[in-house]
Amino acid sequence: MYAVVETSGHQYRVEEGATLRLDRMTGEVGQEITFDRVLLVKGDEVQIGTPVVDGAKVVGTIVRHTKGAKLIALKFKRRKGHHRRVGFRAQYTDVRIERIEA
Repeated sequence: MYAVVETSGHQYRVEEGATLRLDRMTGEVGQEITFDRVLLVKGDEVQIGTPVVDGAKVVGTIVRHTKGAKLIALKFKRRKGHHRRVGFRAQYTDVRIERIEA
């Protein structure tokens, strides 16, 4: 059984026991999170939402908060001696999917 959920403007295909890396979410480690925007559920039969499946939800637990790899942006103007280097690290939340209720 799997489902497709929408959160933070992104869609994810989730299964029970899987771990997702999402954009940073508020909440403590160990706290349960419920995803109400379930777009599709596939078990014995497929349920497709218009736009969401009625009564379906996905429950997960926050595993940890972490940062991604450092991304470097370099601005450069030729022949002017001008360059600027900027680094950025995105913040993520790892969520373990506990159950899919449809």
